[in-house]
Amino acid sequence: MTTLDWLIIATYFGAAAAIGLAMAKRAGRSLADYFLSGRALPWWLAGTSMVATTFAADTPLAVTELVVKHGVAGNWLWWNMVMSGILTVFFYARLWRRADVLTDVEFTEIRYAGRPAAFLRAFRAAYLALPINLVIMGWVNLAMADIIGITLEVPRAWALVFCFVLASAYSAVSGLWGVVLTDFFQFALAVTGAIVLAVFAVNAVGGITGLEEGLARAYGSPERALALFPRPGVAWMPVVTLMVYLSVNWWAAWYPGAEPGGGGYIAQRIFSSKSERDGMLATLWFNIAHYAVRPWPWILVALATTVLYPGLANPREGYVRAVVDLLPPGLTGLVLASFAAAYMSTISTQLNWGASYLVRDLYQRFVAPAARQAQLVRVSRLATLFLMIASLLVTYFLGSIEGAWRFLLALGAGTGPVFLLRWYWWRINAWSEISAMVASLVTSLVLWFGAGLDPDDPAQWAWIMLATVGVSTATWLAVTYRTQPEPEHTLVGFYRRVRAGGPGWARIAEAAGHGREPMTGGVLNWTNWIAGVVSVYATLFGVGRLIFRDWAGGAAYLAVAAVAFAWIGRNVREYAQEPEWRGGAPETAVP
Repeated sequence: MTTLDWLIIATYFGAAAAIGLAMAKRAGRSLADYFLSGRALPWWLAGTSMVATTFAADTPLAVTELVVKHGVAGNWLWWNMVMSGILTVFFYARLWRRADVLTDVEFTEIRYAGRPAAFLRAFRAAYLALPINLVIMGWVNLAMADIIGITLEVPRAWALVFCFVLASAYSAVSGLWGVVLTDFFQFALAVTGAIVLAVFAVNAVGGITGLEEGLARAYGSPERALALFPRPGVAWMPVVTLMVYLSVNWWAAWYPGAEPGGGGYIAQRIFSSKSERDGMLATLWFNIAHYAVRPWPWILVALATTVLYPGLANPREGYVRAVVDLLPPGLTGLVLASFAAAYMSTISTQLNWGASYLVRDLYQRFVAPAARQAQLVRVSRLATLFLMIASLLVTYFLGSIEGAWRFLLALGAGTGPVFLLRWYWWRINAWSEISAMVASLVTSLVLWFGAGLDPDDPAQWAWIMLATVGVSTATWLAVTYRTQPEPEHTLVGFYRRVRAGGPGWARIAEAAGHGREPMTGGVLNWTNWIAGVVSVYATLFGVGRLIFRDWAGGAAYLAVAAVAFAWIGRNVREYAQEPEWRGGAPETAVP
């Protein structure tokens, strides 16, 4: 580290702080300004904020570990979620925007009624804001602490606290306005840093030719390292596991950031968009950037570290070692600033998102429903600071509570169908969601501890997932038909608000006076979904082929992607000609 490196890092921190202070007054006008940027974000800013949030300090390290252990195909552990993300784009983004809620948990008391709905809202708000959110921040904190410990000759605890406090401060002061604007700046910096490091890492092993020769020594052949799909018979991804990933997991399991039908901070950015079309385009841009554009710089560094640092006990360290060993003065500071940017973009979003549940779905709903906007903004800032302190405590004790993470995720192992169908089938009720979560948790625990199946074993995990989805689905369907449907005035109010259409709402649509309406988007939703999935995978594979000089294969993939994008663009232009839907708020709506 030279004076120039430290100057670059200091400039980054100063710019982030300045943006936060500049947005403080605007964020303080109302709760919608603090948590949703006044519902005024253009698609490119909302979508980039989504991408920046998923780019945490530990993300390139995690990708490095997957690639070192399993080759490029190791990324299917997260690439499989493309289909879920594109489903959200065309089937759910516009409906979320029409719902006109401040959090995705608030949706519960618009779609359902009575005490079960209130309980479900309170439980999910507390569950997402505290254990789920705090453990995520704890993991990101630990990753950043490791990066600081390897790269800087400063006490890593103090360096981590400095980064965390700065991110918390501008998040608390400026709300989502500051978060999304710093996200845009941070995303550009983080991607630039990743590309710079990839160039130096590949050059360090002799360019692409030298990299392929090194991979032949490390993996037996470069094809084994560079294969886009797992080879048949590999222990880490047997056929049954790959099939479950591609055919079941992406729609059946709930996971933070990849919720079936959208949710969490993805939904928050959709709510923040200035129109339905902006919300849809933001989610589309997020999926393209997240899955098709961003991975290759990380993958190239991971492959290079396999050659440069063979036999590392912890493959994640290879990425950080490359920063220390390969970059000249100035660029070292740039890449370390990009790590800080990736870290702070994730932390600031997690704080703002978690605080929205504590304030909107717990404090305002159950404690102070008549609170004025100024009071709610003050409480929001206090909630952000509370989450900051709680996150630091969780980080300190994280090693002793990691086992609890599986129990929390088990609640969502088979709940995906309910989250998808609640928008398109009137018969889903609050007990459907509650029973799905309970059945998923109980089934997972019985299979883990009763039957002795190991979720860390890929083949056994696949059978756990299939069994959990089957039992959970059978349970919530039985409960749905054994319990009363939601009151008709609640269903009519919800339908008038979002106008999802389709056969699942035919009876309610007629009761609302709209007749039998087709699904919003109609058959184009399905063609757009297929085209979206094809375009993302084709772009991902095409870029990879071109990097490794398969000119014909890369051109063919990108040509397919271009056709798919052209189809989507044609249909999106038609959406732009549709009038913006303005639904009426249902009578049962609550704060």
